[in-house]
Amino acid sequence: MSHQDPYLWLESSETPQVAHWIAGQNAHTAQKLDSDPRFAPLRDAILRNMQDTRQIPLFSVHDDVLYNFHQDAAQPRGVYRATTLNEYTQAETGWQVLLDIDALAEVEGYDWYLAGVDHCTLLPTRCLVSLNIGGSDACVIREYDLATQSFVNNGFAFPYGKSQVSWRDADSVFVCPAWDEDQISTAGYSREVVLLERGQAWEDAASMIVLPPQILKVVAWRFLDAAGGEAITPFDLIEVAQDFYRRSYFYLNSLEGGEAEPLHLPLPTRCVIEAYSHGDLLIRLDTAWQYEGETFPAGSLIALACDAGELGRAQLLFAPTATQSPAQSVQMLEATLHGLLIIILDNVTSRVISMRWNDGEEGGEWQQLSNAIHTGGVIEIVAQPWRSDQFYYLYSDFLTPASLYCHELGDTRPPQLLRAQPAAFDSSHLQVQQYHAISKDDTTIPYFLVSHSLIDLDGNTPVLMYGYGGFAVPLLPYYLDNLGEHWLAQGGAYVVANIRGGGEFGPAWHEAGRGKNRQNSFDDFIAIAEDLIARGITQPSKLAIQGGSNGGLLVAACMVQRPELFGAVVCEVPILDMLRFDQLGAGASWIAEYGKPDEEHLGVYSPYQNAKPATEQHYPRVLLTTSLEDDRVHPAHARKMTARLQELGHDALFFESQSGGHTGQTRQQHTAEELVRVLVFLRQSICDV
Repeated sequence: MSHQDPYLWLESSETPQVAHWIAGQNAHTAQKLDSDPRFAPLRDAILRNMQDTRQIPLFSVHDDVLYNFHQDAAQPRGVYRATTLNEYTQAETGWQVLLDIDALAEVEGYDWYLAGVDHCTLLPTRCLVSLNIGGSDACVIREYDLATQSFVNNGFAFPYGKSQVSWRDADSVFVCPAWDEDQISTAGYSREVVLLERGQAWEDAASMIVLPPQILKVVAWRFLDAAGGEAITPFDLIEVAQDFYRRSYFYLNSLEGGEAEPLHLPLPTRCVIEAYSHGDLLIRLDTAWQYEGETFPAGSLIALACDAGELGRAQLLFAPTATQSPAQSVQMLEATLHGLLIIILDNVTSRVISMRWNDGEEGGEWQQLSNAIHTGGVIEIVAQPWRSDQFYYLYSDFLTPASLYCHELGDTRPPQLLRAQPAAFDSSHLQVQQYHAISKDDTTIPYFLVSHSLIDLDGNTPVLMYGYGGFAVPLLPYYLDNLGEHWLAQGGAYVVANIRGGGEFGPAWHEAGRGKNRQNSFDDFIAIAEDLIARGITQPSKLAIQGGSNGGLLVAACMVQRPELFGAVVCEVPILDMLRFDQLGAGASWIAEYGKPDEEHLGVYSPYQNAKPATEQHYPRVLLTTSLEDDRVHPAHARKMTARLQELGHDALFFESQSGGHTGQTRQQHTAEELVRVLVFLRQSICDV
């Protein structure tokens, strides 16, 4: 393909020409998919499931009050509401509505959606409410009083942008501003930290640090270590992200009574500070680190004593088992009052390690505890009330709907079941198997296959294969919910591909698919497709692949490289023009993941540039979706690829929603319609044939 790009005009979202093109494409796709007689019944069934009042309302906990965001048919934008634990455990929970987003949107005349609520730990009835338009990443942030159910007069308030704001205490906040062009990095995020006191004019606020535009972004927050009983030790931290993976950390003095100079912490650049407890920084290492004569391997979790920015002794809390293949990895960490909850991924399923602080003559250490927490599926910490050892968690797997449990650190009794989500489908005749494919370079790649146990996998099974393979993000065995009823129960099978580039098996697994190693991710995905066909489970005309964002790049690249393996492609909010990705949306922030657009390997696999005419190469039918309000991955990627494929004579459908942003944060009906569009597309493409 020539270096000239005939579809640059589709990068604008403001011109009538682009609006006309989108409207035409949407109408064509609606005629093909939305008018299918299966569309409306499927949409209604999925919407009923989403709005089922038996679904578990998840929550945060502050001062024994449970807070939840809820959407239903009557409140499509949602309400922020509260209850007590006693009420929550009743058959009919009584909720108090504290903030009505539908009413707010109507009064203010904006397409508001709730992006987040950040409670002040020391005064939880005060919170910072983040509101976006149509699901975008950019937000306005305003202080809200839950007691009076109103925005605070002359309270903290910040303009629309990708700013980061966090509480320092009840009367001050750390602000990383990103509402003016001169405030932002080349990636579109903040490059300054400002300490703003209540009632203080913005121009009088103290600037803590200003970074050059070349950084990715900067954020700041306060840890509150309550290990000292009534005394609370604050620890103020600045994190400077040079790119997605390299970070620098700075400690801030208490700032009481004057300015403070950020103190650089001499940590490796490839690490993440997860928490601060009992005077220790809890740090996950992405690369090996030598400290005071000891080498801590990549993927380790360590506790590093830090007193007023001075580093002390280090204790290894977890390291991947050297003899195990594939390796274990740390998924997340939560600090309780007296201990730690460490969620480990072990062969792509969750396991919890619990630890308690033990005071000793030489300053104390962390000691592992036995626990009765579930294993074998996916564990997610829902809430951990401050200054307590209590925590709430969800457990689920492919065929087991989520159940919510309450437990206490160190308690060896079975966790208390609070709620169990109703089954969305009959799983009695479904099965989960883990297989392994051999990639092009002989690496063993695991994948999950979920299928109907009473249907012979004789090569005619419609299979939907899902992948991501980037940014160290793992794909886990989550409950299949709507897919169970509307795909598996209908005789389809579902595959989750745990390919390199993801975070399933620690830093090395990610590195093997990052940058110039990206082709490994594609090869792994292709190897799984070949393995499914070789095992006689399916055939190319019955095999569909699906991915979103980086996963959209994955499925498009595999389609272009090995189109004969697939019968259909679902490519959602994708990154596709790898020679201009840094010029679109938040693309400049992904250079550490992909490389620079002028690097040769990007041009070799970029789907947009490498698509071939139908006269040379037949491609499977493809559905590309995006959102007008996606300010992370620009909708131009999907638009341009659609135009290019259609010009080359391929069967490409396109749909661009007006809201939802990159994560699909929108009304439940819109979410249901997007899922049904995919299901109808799959049925038409690989089931009806």
